[in-house]
Amino acid sequence: MSKKIFQPALVPELLVSDIEKSLRFYVDICGFEIVYERKEEKFAYIRNEAAEIMLEETGISKNWVTGNLGYPFGRGINFEINLFDIDFIYEKIKNTDNLYLEMEEKWYRQNEGYIGVKQFLCQDPDGYLLRFQKELGYKGKNEEKYKNFET
Repeated sequence: MSKKIFQPALVPELLVSDIEKSLRFYVDICGFEIVYERKEEKFAYIRNEAAEIMLEETGISKNWVTGNLGYPFGRGINFEINLFDIDFIYEKIKNTDNLYLEMEEKWYRQNEGYIGVKQFLCQDPDGYLLRFQKELGYKGKNEEKYKNFET
């Protein structure tokens, strides 16, 4: 009997202009780890807790590009990354040009109640918008269904 290996249902693959610069940002600042890489293709698969991303430098391997790439890459999208601890990332990024939105506590309507998050937004070296957040809990009707996510 074979073991079932967990695969996330969605893993974005981001084209980047400089894989080494991107890895310094994602690993050294954002706390991701390299799961594996193909250095000859300038490709890396990275993870932080349950968040997984693939990075691939443009022009090296077969890139699936549907239009002209221009900075900032990924216009019109932000990647929500839920982690248990976002403070260490915020401390490293808060005084840099990468910060897009200061840390805030926000409560979003969800059906008859509200889900709370502590969040900030930053841009990676290619301008991809990353929304790091930590869930705070749920307020409202059916509150018993949700735990407070504070650790």
